[in-house]
Amino acid sequence: MQPKYKRILLKLSGEAMAGDAKTGLDFDTVLTFAQAVKDCADMGVEVAIVVGGGNFWRGRTSGKMDRTRADHMGMLATTINALGLADALEQLGCQVRVQTGIAMNQIAEPYIRARAVRHLEKGRVVIFGCGTGNPFFSTDTAAALRAAEIEADIIFKASMVDGIYDSDPKKNPDAVKFDKLSYLDVLNKDLKVMDSTAATLCMDNGIPILVFNLQDPHNIVRAVEGETIGTVVE
Repeated sequence: MQPKYKRILLKLSGEAMAGDAKTGLDFDTVLTFAQAVKDCADMGVEVAIVVGGGNFWRGRTSGKMDRTRADHMGMLATTINALGLADALEQLGCQVRVQTGIAMNQIAEPYIRARAVRHLEKGRVVIFGCGTGNPFFSTDTAAALRAAEIEADIIFKASMVDGIYDSDPKKNPDAVKFDKLSYLDVLNKDLKVMDSTAATLCMDNGIPILVFNLQDPHNIVRAVEGETIGTVVE
């Protein structure tokens, strides 16, 4: 099938990479995500990925620690996930490059926009680690920023629910799912799909966001093919 999108930015949460263990890295789970990404790449889709680090560390919940240092630790956590995902993709035969917002020359390329775009044009999957490279910004904001920089057609935000609801569907059985929302809806209704900085950045740059369930990793392929899944924010 002809893909709907040419270049996508996939946002993967750290929690998703932990699988049922809820913490650490479950490599079998990561391989399932990698297979879906490879299927997209094999269709000719250019895939960039931003990974979170919540399966190892969350800066904003670090308690008494200095927030800047705690956020730096979170950036290192995202790099662990980026390297694990890169390994899974390489085992499946994908060409991959990891770029980090903080220089780690022995293990990854520094983030350089032109180089990232060139990798994508050559059919390589590019994984962005370390968020934006700055404290006080989430990996959701990093996804919005990188998507704008590489001129991605859309952000795929793969979550553990099948879209955006008016309340937490795990706590409220009567929660109502939205099929389509505007950026202002997300901001005004305070829907916790992503933080306000990320949502505003997407709105200012006209980048649509598709939120869908990652419990079936093949949803990544369905989304690329244009199937109606999840919730679209535009």
